[in-house]
Amino acid sequence: MSEQILLEMKNIHKRFPGVYALKNVNFELKAGEVHALLGENGAGKSTLIKVLGGIYKADEGEIFIDGKKTEIDSVFAAQQNGIAIIHQELVLVPYMSVAENIFLGREPKKGALIDKAKMNADTQELLKTYNLNFTPETLVVNLTIAQQQMVEIVKAISFNSRILVMDEPTSSISDKEVEFLFKIMRTLKKKGVGIIYISHKMSELWQICDRVTVMRDGQYVGVNVIKEISKDDLIAQMVGRTLEQYYVRDFLPTGDTVLKVEHLSDGNMVKDVSFELKKGEILGFAGLVGAGRSEAMQAIFGLTKKYSGKIVLNGKEVHFKSAVQALESGMALVPEDRKLDGLYLIQSVKYNSTIEVLGDFIKGVYLDAKKENDIAQKYVRMMNTKTPTLEQTIGNLSGGNQQKVMIGRWLATNPSILILDEPTRGVDVGAKAEIYTIMNYLAKQGLSIIMISSELPEIINMSDRVYVMANGKVSGCLNHDEVSQEKIMSLAAEE
Repeated sequence: MSEQILLEMKNIHKRFPGVYALKNVNFELKAGEVHALLGENGAGKSTLIKVLGGIYKADEGEIFIDGKKTEIDSVFAAQQNGIAIIHQELVLVPYMSVAENIFLGREPKKGALIDKAKMNADTQELLKTYNLNFTPETLVVNLTIAQQQMVEIVKAISFNSRILVMDEPTSSISDKEVEFLFKIMRTLKKKGVGIIYISHKMSELWQICDRVTVMRDGQYVGVNVIKEISKDDLIAQMVGRTLEQYYVRDFLPTGDTVLKVEHLSDGNMVKDVSFELKKGEILGFAGLVGAGRSEAMQAIFGLTKKYSGKIVLNGKEVHFKSAVQALESGMALVPEDRKLDGLYLIQSVKYNSTIEVLGDFIKGVYLDAKKENDIAQKYVRMMNTKTPTLEQTIGNLSGGNQQKVMIGRWLATNPSILILDEPTRGVDVGAKAEIYTIMNYLAKQGLSIIMISSELPEIINMSDRVYVMANGKVSGCLNHDEVSQEKIMSLAAEE
């Protein structure tokens, strides 16, 4: 890492109606540095990045690039100044080729026509530089999420970007793909590119980052050399308090078997899944990406067709043909992708909280508005969701608060079995601790919880028992007192 300062953001302020999103924020990025930007959801990280990317204009403050004061008043101006942002939600065109995506809007021309040969040749050169093993002609829809991310990076670099922002780049990829991503980031560092890295996976910071800037409540807290600060101290800076008990769990005796699954198969990714769930238990499901964990739960819940096998709920065999039938039988499922499969982003917190229990407050043409409000308020309070009002558009809440609304919505159905698929993905440490507290409380009340998670510390610290899946099959079951990362990974890697 050189000492050359690429970017300085000084005393940045940004206000929205009724809220001060950024207040006197400072940030500095050096050439050849990976600089983490850390903070809870709602801390102001996204707003700061949008100011840098020209999406928002700061109300006060200055931006310097290479020591020169720079006006960034549009996305185009940011690009012209060598700034590229790779957002958490990838924005590639699926049915266009890799080359077409990389050069979209700036295709090389031969006369009036696009010079496809040159576009493919230039793309091939970029792919070769970063050892990417797909072709310029490959359709983006046929790439994995990790490969699509690499296309976004290559696209950003093709603009000769010197300042690269990566927002949660590892949230949907496997450990092996993370290693490959880090390798590319190290190559970029050597070329003098400065990388701003946003991630909720704190363990990654010590692997790839040089420094870390912490934000809290829209304000700059401080900057640290990553090797000189501990995880506990970073968490304390982020949340303004120490999280003495990050994972909150009372391990109590569990009750009778409430769900028994025998040799379940969906004829596709789920090949042979058997397990038992007991009353008041948190049952963890671990495994590598593509092991079939989510698909198994979708088959149980009636979202996909069960090809063969047996599902016994409270002693009776069931055959759910739809999610509605599963719901009526006392089951609820919080999906992995809250934005794609769960939330109505342009609707209110109240609407999203009560959509599954309309029958509780709508009778014929009569709407009991007070009861609707009471239901929404109950679960906003239970989940400690931070929202100005119940009428707030849910898309304006932080990721952690969106997730709390999602969990609250399904609790409103009064289930006896709750399936949580990646319950804390993209959620900050404070919100994670709150979700763990709620899970612990619910288990103590006798609710049975199935938790699918790719975060091993979460699985280990929160589960009574852990089932591990590999290649569509259950490869083993570990009790709480014997589970370890090594044992889980050994079972997850079984052929």
